[in-house]
Amino acid sequence: MTDRPIASGDFLTLHYRLSGPDGAALVDTFTQQPATLTLGSGELSPALEACLIGLREGAHQAFELPPDASFGTPNPDLRQRVSRRLLDEHGDPDEVYAVGDVITFPTPAGGQHFAGRVAEVGEDWVLFDFNHPLAGVPLRFEVQVMGVLS
Repeated sequence: MTDRPIASGDFLTLHYRLSGPDGAALVDTFTQQPATLTLGSGELSPALEACLIGLREGAHQAFELPPDASFGTPNPDLRQRVSRRLLDEHGDPDEVYAVGDVITFPTPAGGQHFAGRVAEVGEDWVLFDFNHPLAGVPLRFEVQVMGVLS
């Protein structure tokens, strides 16, 4: 067991739970295998990583994160209305879109994909929200540090 505080670049083994405002767990490793990650590699959002900096092996702590801390504030420019004609032309014309559905789109250059959540459905258009689903959501981050390797 190391007694030094956790720093960026450390390899961690930990359990963590990320809960939404209703208390429901969005991610929960306490009921599974612990997670392993390298702090600073982008496996967690920067706000969640910042909570881990300075903790020590064996720590069990919870953090309340305000709505814009973890995944940012929703950007209205990332809500895009797409005509049904265009969706039919580039996808399945028989597709039925419902609010909450997550649809994957290829990037203009191809090779990669990005996802948008259906926010509204009109008669001849669909409004997609490309913000992170947890943008603007207050979260509770509970962590139990099991091991630290530097």
